[in-house]
Amino acid sequence: MQATGINMTQMCGIGPFITIPGMIAAMNGPQAMFGWLIGAVIVLADGLVWAELGAAMPGAGGTYLYLREAFQYRTGRLMPFLFTWTAMLFIPLIMSTGVIGLVTYLGYLVPGLVDADGAATFTGHAVGIGVVALVVLLLYRRIGEITRLTTVLFGVMLVSVFAVIIAAYSNWHAELAFTFTPGAFSLDGGSFWLGLGAGLMIAIYDYLGYNTSAYLGAEIRDPGRNIPRSIVLSILGIMALYFVLQVGILGVLPWEEAAKPGPIASTVVEHNWGTTAAQILTALVVVTAFASVFAGLLGGSRVPYNAAKDGVFLSWFGKLHPRLNFPHTGLLAMGVITAAGSLLDLATVIAMLTAVFVLVQSIAQVLALVVLRRRQPDLARPYRQWLYPVPCVIALLGWGFVYVHSGQQEIPGTGINQFMLSLGWVGLGVVAFLVWARRERSWPFGPKEIREEFLAEP
Repeated sequence: MQATGINMTQMCGIGPFITIPGMIAAMNGPQAMFGWLIGAVIVLADGLVWAELGAAMPGAGGTYLYLREAFQYRTGRLMPFLFTWTAMLFIPLIMSTGVIGLVTYLGYLVPGLVDADGAATFTGHAVGIGVVALVVLLLYRRIGEITRLTTVLFGVMLVSVFAVIIAAYSNWHAELAFTFTPGAFSLDGGSFWLGLGAGLMIAIYDYLGYNTSAYLGAEIRDPGRNIPRSIVLSILGIMALYFVLQVGILGVLPWEEAAKPGPIASTVVEHNWGTTAAQILTALVVVTAFASVFAGLLGGSRVPYNAAKDGVFLSWFGKLHPRLNFPHTGLLAMGVITAAGSLLDLATVIAMLTAVFVLVQSIAQVLALVVLRRRQPDLARPYRQWLYPVPCVIALLGWGFVYVHSGQQEIPGTGINQFMLSLGWVGLGVVAFLVWARRERSWPFGPKEIREEFLAEP
């Protein structure tokens, strides 16, 4: 239950409060409620990939550990290096969405931070950058444990979500929630199918975090049993929560109004309970957003540090602050990227981070499971994926569909689409790897180091 709670804490922060309007707009009506269910199918299939790998290799590190073990036979340290390289971009972009959400809801309390279309003004952007600077300043010290913070964050988030759900259903109208757009589900161009790509991209963004227990595998009792259970239970639990929340909101406001960008949770609570209740709820959401950015940057800044200490990433990220004794390089780098990402609109940031992490983490990790079954058949697997290889195929098809859709999105004002960004970032990572590998005298400029760390353990 603790592992499941940790997963759910990471999955549900401010995400649904800022993305539900986008989901409704993308799928053009109340049929948006089914986007959460289809998204859950993809992440459940991918969750079973995480479950087998996490149960078999319960160490700290998650994806880079699995990629290191699977692909070391042919490409040395390239794949774990590329994962860490892409994590340097997609982790702070996830934090950028929290900053965007914070400014959106703060704009409900403080006029002038967002315009009539829900976009941040110059003042709103300044506040967002100030929030990132404050978080980095607060983190610029040695902070060992975030358990209490994540527990408080989860508690505030649950209060916020259930407050919106109770408020919505206190004056709920089924005819609003279940009057679908005419022809929405027709196979020849219905709005449900046309918007499914954008809807799935949003849903998967909101489900991110279901794999957290796998990253903490070294600290979980009986990981072969508890990691798979925690992943499946957390996905099903959050899916139910999102679905009930989505249906509740659709039963309060006409979908055309609910699809407009803005603080949808505050709007629903104000509609049913009045302005004072909405202001209290908004304050809770702002606190949730700030805490999620704080916890995310704290944990994220340790990813390049741990990889560098393990010998699979640039060495300067593995150095501690000479006086304060914490990994400051990763924190500063991710803080800058988070601030820059907060200047973009929410849809662009979600498309950007999706295109980057799907390519190296999600697709490569599914392939890693297949490779390890062939390369290390004697690896102890306390949990073996149900119905293998069906979940792997579903995950690959789902991730491929999401990547194609996100890759077609263009970064406003640049002429660059997400395909170009993700492939360019990976290409730049390959160049950085070659420079680093030459200095380290590892493959392709030296011998491969085959570790098979978990195969050697009893």
